[in-house]
Amino acid sequence: MEEAPKHDEANEASDQVNLEEEDEPEETREPRIRDTPEDINFEAAVNTIAFHPTQDILAAGDLDGDVFVYSYSCLEGGNKELWSSGHHLKSCREAAFSHHGQQLFTVSKDKSIHILNVEQGRLVKRIPKAHNSPIYSLLLIDENLFATGDESGMLKVWDLRKDEAFMEMKKHDEYISDMLIDQNKKILLTASGDGTMGVFNIKRRRFDLLSEYQDGDLTSLALMKRGKKVACGSSEGTIYLFNWDGFGATSDRFAVKAESIDCMIPITDNIVCTGSMDGVIRAINILPNRVIGSVGQHPGEPVEQLARSPDGRFLASCAHDQKVKFWDIAPLGAMLVDDYRKRKKGRQLKALSRKAFGGGEDFFAGLREEATGEKSQEGEEDGGSAEEQSESEDSDSD
Repeated sequence: MEEAPKHDEANEASDQVNLEEEDEPEETREPRIRDTPEDINFEAAVNTIAFHPTQDILAAGDLDGDVFVYSYSCLEGGNKELWSSGHHLKSCREAAFSHHGQQLFTVSKDKSIHILNVEQGRLVKRIPKAHNSPIYSLLLIDENLFATGDESGMLKVWDLRKDEAFMEMKKHDEYISDMLIDQNKKILLTASGDGTMGVFNIKRRRFDLLSEYQDGDLTSLALMKRGKKVACGSSEGTIYLFNWDGFGATSDRFAVKAESIDCMIPITDNIVCTGSMDGVIRAINILPNRVIGSVGQHPGEPVEQLARSPDGRFLASCAHDQKVKFWDIAPLGAMLVDDYRKRKKGRQLKALSRKAFGGGEDFFAGLREEATGEKSQEGEEDGGSAEEQSESEDSDSD
């Protein structure tokens, strides 16, 4: 005899509680605690975002040149605007908090550098004509030094104790899209729209070399594998890998089936998150090279920048939809990728968070996994180029 379905009394009780909560007036209802902070909406597209190093504060710079500083919280309605600044005359391209968190640096298309007091939003220092061309990128090196790169390919390194740059070099033919520095604060790397990566020794104030030319613009840089590898994103959707101290030529390359890799940020020694023109934020393992899945998305809107919270819990993203979104990336910290996996074509891109491809934003439900080129073992990664493998993988299609 077929047994009648059993009802879960606990679930019924929970449903009853939820119904009672819905009947409560909004002013008496307890604010809901979310997995991530709510989206922050802006009146213009946001170009740049940055997390405060010690507090739950996020800065954003937009296309109109305005800078906003918010406190964020997982409590429903918990995001609060602390202050805003409209000092820039044109688009704010980059923002970064100082290492102690008391100052906020911003650079703009209007060629200026601003330093703001974080507590009050007061302008502390302004360099009005810092470059001859619009500034594109910014890197804070230590409490005194920072670097800027412009649209013409000029790199400048500044000392806050002086009023002018102590190092100026133009070795790129196109804009400097991104920069990074090693742990010793000695070697500074630049990615450029001319398809090369530049290597500069700021201790000795000299230019060392340019890498070989790659396909497309080089858009982003990430230091991986405990500083032994540099990953470089490109507008063609390829990640180029360089050995540290082997910057002349790539050691490996990985073709991701995305329209582009416009921004990139390291999450662990092995995993980076990337943003692309298709609006998808992908988590990618480096060596073995593999797309793990999707962290989130701005449906159909190019992702401009990614930022990782200091505690490693959240990833923030900004895109052309005039929103800053938050994603839960805590699980990525414990994720391990096998060295070998049988490739399955036509497999759907895996969602790595509740919000990824979820609910009404399931815009990319038909998207297929773009995991492609893999070099066999990390032990073999220094043993030559992956040109032949990469070319064959680039020809694969969904």
